[in-house]
Amino acid sequence: MTKDTDTLARQRRQFLTLAGVGAGAIAASTVSPVAMAALPELVSHDSVDTAALLFPESGRPYDPVTTLNGWSLPWRMKNGVKEFHLVAEPVVREMAPGFTAHLWGYNGQSPGPTIEVVEGDKIRLFVTNRLPEHTSVHWHGQRLPNGMDGVTGLNQPAIGPGKTFVYEFVARRPGTFMYHPHADEMTQMAMGMMGSWVTHPKQYSNNIGKVDRDFCFLLNAYDVEPGSATPKIMTMLNFNLWSWNSRLFPGIDSFNVKLGDKVRMRIGNLTMTNHPIHIHGHEFEVTGTDGGPTPSGSRWPEVTTDIAVGQMRQIEFVADELGDWAAHCHKSHHTMNAMGHDIPTMIGADHSGLAAQIQELVPEYMVMGERGMADMTEMTMPIPDNTAPMMTGDGPFGSVEMGGMFSVLKVRRDQPKQSNVNPGWFKHPADTVAYEFKGEVSEPKRSSAGGSSAMPMKNGVTTEVRVKKPGSHQH
Repeated sequence: MTKDTDTLARQRRQFLTLAGVGAGAIAASTVSPVAMAALPELVSHDSVDTAALLFPESGRPYDPVTTLNGWSLPWRMKNGVKEFHLVAEPVVREMAPGFTAHLWGYNGQSPGPTIEVVEGDKIRLFVTNRLPEHTSVHWHGQRLPNGMDGVTGLNQPAIGPGKTFVYEFVARRPGTFMYHPHADEMTQMAMGMMGSWVTHPKQYSNNIGKVDRDFCFLLNAYDVEPGSATPKIMTMLNFNLWSWNSRLFPGIDSFNVKLGDKVRMRIGNLTMTNHPIHIHGHEFEVTGTDGGPTPSGSRWPEVTTDIAVGQMRQIEFVADELGDWAAHCHKSHHTMNAMGHDIPTMIGADHSGLAAQIQELVPEYMVMGERGMADMTEMTMPIPDNTAPMMTGDGPFGSVEMGGMFSVLKVRRDQPKQSNVNPGWFKHPADTVAYEFKGEVSEPKRSSAGGSSAMPMKNGVTTEVRVKKPGSHQH
């Protein structure tokens, strides 16, 4: 066990011990002592699989969401109030098979669990801090009392290590939101502290209709040097890991839906740049933002929507095309893993004989990028421990040559309703797969003529322009 892992394990043991007596550490001024008599049960989760739907057993009914590679936080009803318990703590997150990162998160995972409520719910959130520094929680996009907004120093004192604060407000409007710290943000969000929030409507309308599958996930970015495990928090732009819910392709679960399902995806961006999210094979509409649902008359079809920093986008479509359809960020560097920023372009460089000579000194040496980067997916060159290959993932026809922010929308005729079970690769009907042409291909006709002006000179007359500078003499 490494020193870092041993420290984390000790922190987790201390956290579990303290959680049982956490009520004695509560610090809050806006909630009565009776309400704080006991904390809700602590629920933790560290699986990387997409959890089953959490159907409500109490409170107002709603159709739950599926959190990609995540889960929804259980609650308890107490005197008509829906109570949750969030715990800010160090976590270990497997970002891809064979690669784990030491992050900060909530209730055992980064991002933290999705919080699901219903419009009009009275909510009480207990937040326990098991970090080595103070924290707070901002409920992004919520209408609430100013003292519950979670900005340290402005709206509340910081939640010190070992302390528990209480937030209480009413879910006033339906929509797709998120939560994250507003204390030492640069460190804490760079370390993975964030989570999704869904407020379901009391009743469906033209603006918020019923769907068959409802997914949510957050876009996040990390800078973790190959071979290490802790993100560099000072990075502003040059991140090397682009993830969905802190997972990298091929570790991101697929969206498994039944043919004809109406599908909703709720996507939030807490990275340092925008992300044009693109879905193949279908058109969708943007039906909501973190400002609320978009009026039905204002929508138009898209296949890509750009999500800026700090924004949520809710998109909807009917999954009416069978197949395995790519879903990804359309910034090409964001569909790669562990990418360096100082690699020269070697396309066209002649490496003839060079690799053999170098391999006499370095047996594992391989030529990189001579014909492009796709060769890297076939490499067997060792990579540092605890990192992810730059491009990876095998499909039914070979390497997918992707990483980072990439997944697959799997539309099947026989998929069980509301099931997350992966149906495997799509079986293409006969004569519906692109194939190699076996005939001869002639050389294309190429023009050797030079370009010409869009406005040719009249009668071939040339105009001579002379420039006279002030103070000069013309000869």
